[in-house]
Amino acid sequence: MPADDRDEEPAPNAAALLRASPLPPLEARVLLAHALGWRRTELITRGDEALDTQSVERFRAIEARRVRGEPVAQLVGAREFYGLDFEVTPDVLIPRPETELLVETALDAVRDLARPRLLDLGTGSGAIAVAIASARPDARLWAVDRAAAALAVAARNAARLLTGDRPGGAPAFAHGDWYDALDPELRFEAIVSNPPYIARNDPHLLAGDLRFEPRGALTDEADGLAALRAIVAGAPGRLVPGGALWMEHGHDQAAAVRALLEAHGFAGVGSKRDLAGIERISGGTWAG
Repeated sequence: MPADDRDEEPAPNAAALLRASPLPPLEARVLLAHALGWRRTELITRGDEALDTQSVERFRAIEARRVRGEPVAQLVGAREFYGLDFEVTPDVLIPRPETELLVETALDAVRDLARPRLLDLGTGSGAIAVAIASARPDARLWAVDRAAAALAVAARNAARLLTGDRPGGAPAFAHGDWYDALDPELRFEAIVSNPPYIARNDPHLLAGDLRFEPRGALTDEADGLAALRAIVAGAPGRLVPGGALWMEHGHDQAAAVRALLEAHGFAGVGSKRDLAGIERISGGTWAG
């Protein structure tokens, strides 16, 4: 046998790539499965299978991007939210588990209503609106965002994740600034929003995944309450009597948001805690 054949290293396999990866094991498995186009169970059942050079290079390239800090969701182009697999791009916020509390609260607010109308302000990927629409096929959904690129992602998610025969019809996506994007005659049984609520000088904007997400969806470039103020101020003119408004906010903003709601005449004002015990959302009911 020629010497060069004897000295040739065996082709890498999935098991070897995972052992050598500097990433946390779960992240490495997610990224390798994505790079190979395999299900994650195949990393076990096919772990000793030799991989071609292109597959290895594809994984190492995506691995290097993660080492530099790019979010896993952006690298694989998807994130699970409320049991649905949403497309994710750098144009939208990555859906996070704590925001599912906003979906559950909105669904509870319209539980006893037939064909309720709901509005999602600052929809981003469409995660909130599409999750509500999936859980309540009869609900009619409107979703607003000022970023056209985000609306395009939201529309694709809705088209892929919702059936075409929904009694409530397809969600309506509107491009514009909060309520100004909508027909002035529209009224809703519930309004929900996960708006920009990080203050412009918050150091978290320069850390972790937030560095790679759209800044305009994270911060109001003010004190973190500007968007929340606008949403609360405009809600009375957009809710039917008895309609609910619920918003996500920062970990230390609940008291300020409750005060805003009370100052604008909302009743039953309160906050709800996420699984970490943080007051994650606040809302109330418009008496009319």
